Amino acid sequence: MKNRRALWMMALAVVFGLAAVALASRWLLGQAPTVANRIVVAAADISLGQRLTPEMMKTLDWPADNLPHGALGDPAKLAGRVLKSSVLRDEPLSEAKLAPAGTVGGLSALITEGNRAITVRVNDVVGVAGFALPGNFVDILVNTQSARGGDNAISKIVLERILVLAVAQEVGRDETKPRVVNAVTLEVTPGQAENLDLARSVGTLSLVLRNQVDPRPGTTDGATKASLLGMAAPAPVAAAAPAVTAPAAPAAPRPRLAAAGPARHCVGVIAGVQRKQECL
Repeated sequence: MKNRRALWMMALAVVFGLAAVALASRWLLGQAPTVANRIVVAAADISLGQRLTPEMMKTLDWPADNLPHGALGDPAKLAGRVLKSSVLRDEPLSEAKLAPAGTVGGLSALITEGNRAITVRVNDVVGVAGFALPGNFVDILVNTQSARGGDNAISKIVLERILVLAVAQEVGRDETKPRVVNAVTLEVTPGQAENLDLARSVGTLSLVLRNQVDPRPGTTDGATKASLLGMAAPAPVAAAAPAVTAPAAPAAPRPRLAAAGPARHCVGVIAGVQRKQECL
């Protein structure tokens, strides 16, 4: 009896299993086939500023309902275009990652329209120990003498949130290790370029690395010797007023001496116990 019940349970399990397979196959056959489009992707890792060649690109099938925004399908139309951002292998290429058509490769393709690139000399201290890499933002600090003259040194942030385009002769942004270099190229507006050129001629420059997503300005009054040491600033010296000379007081009249009379001869006279003096 027990063996018969077990056989019936196995038979039912097989029937239900076959029914589930049949239903699943029918559902899958009823689904419309997924449409795939071929888009252009990078055939290898490509750094920004490079001009695309046919060997750097290939096409891949991509689901039509998940196409990346701005994806391109004809690699022949991309030959000769310049990348303005680095791409990795098999990453889709789009217009947002390309410089305008006709752009010459190199650093000039990375400069935003209306801006300029200027290079400043740095060392391991000025360059934030090599941590100022392409793609980072820095503030420019100048140390110079105050306009008041004398021994009034001041340090002041003169430019904020300046983009680092390149370090030395490299523009790659995929490096994270510090590199000590002797020059840094910055992207600035024409007005900022003038200020930066003046700042490096009147004092010494330092780069201050800042958070890439922090847009808040660092408004300060600058640091002087007085503020650094916690001393009050010296009060300006007032011009000395000319001394006013008081008129001399008139001299007091000297007392006149009585006119001297003729000389008199005196004789002492003693009478008993009295003594007197008589003058002729």
